[in-house]
Amino acid sequence: MSEQDVTVPAADESARVEQVAKPADKKRGGLLKGATGRNLGLVIALLALCIFGVITAGERFASIDNLLTILRLASIFGVVSIGMTFVITGGGIDLSVGSVIGLSSVWASTLATQSMAEDFHWIIMVLCALGVGLGAGLINGVLIAYGKVVAFIATLAMLVAARGLAEIIANRQTQVVKVDGFLDFFRSSPIGVPMLVWIFAVVSVAGWVLLNRTTFGRRTIAVGGNPEAARLAGIKVKRHTMYLYALAGLTAGIGGVMMLGRTTAGSSTNGQLYELDAIAAVVVGGTLLIGGRGTIVGTVLGVLIFATLRNVFTQNNLSISAQAIAMGVIIVVAVLLQQRIAERSRAGT
Repeated sequence: MSEQDVTVPAADESARVEQVAKPADKKRGGLLKGATGRNLGLVIALLALCIFGVITAGERFASIDNLLTILRLASIFGVVSIGMTFVITGGGIDLSVGSVIGLSSVWASTLATQSMAEDFHWIIMVLCALGVGLGAGLINGVLIAYGKVVAFIATLAMLVAARGLAEIIANRQTQVVKVDGFLDFFRSSPIGVPMLVWIFAVVSVAGWVLLNRTTFGRRTIAVGGNPEAARLAGIKVKRHTMYLYALAGLTAGIGGVMMLGRTTAGSSTNGQLYELDAIAAVVVGGTLLIGGRGTIVGTVLGVLIFATLRNVFTQNNLSISAQAIAMGVIIVVAVLLQQRIAERSRAGT
């Protein structure tokens, strides 16, 4: 048997695996039993929250200004959730994105970086934050894919290390952004919509296209669903896994830039617990925690549900503790529903 017979998979076999990686919901049942049905349920839940908000808070909730406040609240952890969707769909988890937001915001707001931005262009601050996020994601990816470190442990280590490095760089102080061009851009509101919301919309659309209309997305689903079958079909699983964590780091870097634009300050405390918010939004949105199925539309709806829930609680002067309890209940219910759907899927095959 030749070396080619052993190491090179047939092209048609790779195509079959990518075909299997496509969502099977369309094969198994009617319109409302697949992704459409799940998204419809999320839309109904979001509408129910909005109705509750109108009933309990009246015009304070129903105003355009409050709607924009909800979208602004959703934008940063929404961008991070898009990257998290790819990681979880690929069968992984990333606990470090919140700390990477803090690190990227601190690094991009140092005096040296701001001086370069004033001398040349404020885009340098953006590139710095994106570079930090991408670098942290690549480190995670290399450790997990090639170092064979469990994703939970590798990203937990990055969570601690990135936050510690941010504290050292900032000397535990808040670094105020003074670059006028940067501030003017992120304070702008094209056609009345804040720039942060526009960025969230662009990242969401790009994420949907990448997951649903490209080979990268199909391979992500294949790797998350069955890594061994994906490997046998010719997909470079380790390299693809590294790319997924790099993508999550990149979206965290974007989140760091957005955090700077919103707060006008870099701080090591920026992004705290955003990793939990992102995971919660992804799970509630319908992406399977075990990998193999992901939905950008569901993630966006999950983000909006949590942002609206927080706003409703705030409008009604309810405590943060009550918000946390409500979010915990929603997450548990979503996971239980996922388990039931998975059991029915296995029973039907």
